[in-house]
Amino acid sequence: MTNQIKIAVIGVGRWGVHLLRNFLAHPQVDVVAVVDPHPERLAAIKQQFKLDDTVVLTTQWQDLKKVAGLTGVAIATPATTHYALIKDALHQGYHVLAEKPLTLNPAECRELCHLAEQHHLILMVDHTYLFHPAVERGKTVVQAGKLGNLRYGYATRTHLGPVRQDVDALWDLAIHDIAIFNAWLGQTPVKVQATGTVWLQGAGEQGSILRLRSVTGGAEERGSRGAEGKKDTNSPLPQGLADLVWLTLTYPDGFQAYIHLCWLNPDKQRRVGIVGSLGSLIFDEMSQSSPLTLLHGEFQQQGNQFLPVNQKQVVLELEPGEPLGRVCSCFIVSVLNNTLSEISSGWVGTELVEILAALTESLQQGGQPVFLNDNQGVKVTNYR
Repeated sequence: MTNQIKIAVIGVGRWGVHLLRNFLAHPQVDVVAVVDPHPERLAAIKQQFKLDDTVVLTTQWQDLKKVAGLTGVAIATPATTHYALIKDALHQGYHVLAEKPLTLNPAECRELCHLAEQHHLILMVDHTYLFHPAVERGKTVVQAGKLGNLRYGYATRTHLGPVRQDVDALWDLAIHDIAIFNAWLGQTPVKVQATGTVWLQGAGEQGSILRLRSVTGGAEERGSRGAEGKKDTNSPLPQGLADLVWLTLTYPDGFQAYIHLCWLNPDKQRRVGIVGSLGSLIFDEMSQSSPLTLLHGEFQQQGNQFLPVNQKQVVLELEPGEPLGRVCSCFIVSVLNNTLSEISSGWVGTELVEILAALTESLQQGGQPVFLNDNQGVKVTNYR
């Protein structure tokens, strides 16, 4: 196989432009086309990156069929469009790197994974945090037993926007922290629970400021209808799009992780932690000086007293490198070697969508626990 591959980037919005930047900088990639429905974006990226006139800039996905020798596509479009685009791309014989989530439907995810296998194509999902040096180093710390007996985990992901109109805060934000916990623990949840609140985009009324509407309300609230008396079938939640969500994940060994998500909180936080009997591991993305910290400390019992001992803080050194750049490089290596990525394959993306779907079910049921089992057709991932 040639050591140079031809790539098209589909969608050059807030995230897609960074995919384009990384692929343009990669020595084994020839970016031959960019697709975006907004002509002004195409004009802007042509000027920003000084694209050659030979690069096809088009608002129409179907125009890619005219591009000779196209090897793969990177899809950074709204989640609701993923299934149709990825399916068409695989049928056209293109390898695919898709922005998270793979799709909004577990059955569609499984179908796409099987389709990629049938066509001997790479299907990879851009779960960027799985390639973050802090997450990679944290995995080695946890699985080496340096925290002792694991007790619980917690994560907070808040900011003032951006507010999505295609998915809620659960689908927009939770996938990052769930992926990190799964990677660090080497396992996936068996039970999930979710509660939340909708303020900004209620059912059938997206885009307006509404009175407080709790997702944890009774059956009459969960069946709320829009102004025309019809349920909003475009929203993943019949109540509208949740702005605030609280999650509990329970893993096979009893370990529990608690996650707080909100996209209308000016207190920007990106923090994940695991607490063990010998200390805690903290990944604080907002800390420039010490994003990954190991806090040693345990209790020594004297009579009926528990005294803290062995306390110290260690800032863990990280390898340099942009996580998204690592994602792009992994995709290229997978394509060139025709080898599935163990870190972020389509099957890993499918597992995460299964978890999100179960959390959505719990959210709709006011926080009732939902159990995940192994008969969903999802391949077991070797996170270890």
